[in-house]
Amino acid sequence: MRESWSRIDAWLRTHAPASFRVLAPPADPGTVEKAQMHMGLRFPSDLLDSLACHDGQTEWANVFPEKPPVPVAEMVSFWQTSVELAGDDPDLCEPQEDGGEPWWHPQWIPWAHSDCDAQIIDMREGPARGRIGSSQHDDSASFHGGWPSLAAYLEEVADVLEHGGTVGPWAPYLTSDGELWWAFAGETTLNGSPLTPAPTSRKTQRTSS
Repeated sequence: MRESWSRIDAWLRTHAPASFRVLAPPADPGTVEKAQMHMGLRFPSDLLDSLACHDGQTEWANVFPEKPPVPVAEMVSFWQTSVELAGDDPDLCEPQEDGGEPWWHPQWIPWAHSDCDAQIIDMREGPARGRIGSSQHDDSASFHGGWPSLAAYLEEVADVLEHGGTVGPWAPYLTSDGELWWAFAGETTLNGSPLTPAPTSRKTQRTSS
């Protein structure tokens, strides 16, 4: 996890320093412990390692292909609001179809979110514990097309920044202001301004003559 963050940080410092400055410093360990106690959950080790690198972002920015990671305090706030809204309403706290997911479960950690939607870490017991999925404000949650862990997700982000490719449907670009921006592969503009495919960190090999 720390290696993935180190790779992401290095890429941002080199190619999109304005985006790097949006990343927050490490989380306070005491705040992290209080959050776990309040939520009645123990955070997975990869989330703890991630928070020891960056406590989310200081403001909204499209630094990641999914939702922007948020500070611990915002995780708790989103979790609390969702738990209270779901309550014991079977339409919200129970799956509406066989094999489906509820709208919210108290053992989900909203490590990243915006616009009332979240990227969640599933902490329910079982072989899929720690997997990454999505929670929608107007639909049931889903783990289809997600990642087996936060560590796997951030490693994929680092790999794509360094070597090219996509994270799901999202490809990295640089805006005309030099900020990192994730959009569908093949996009060429953002609000009328050009998008440039993000440079990779691959070393070019020279052929000897």
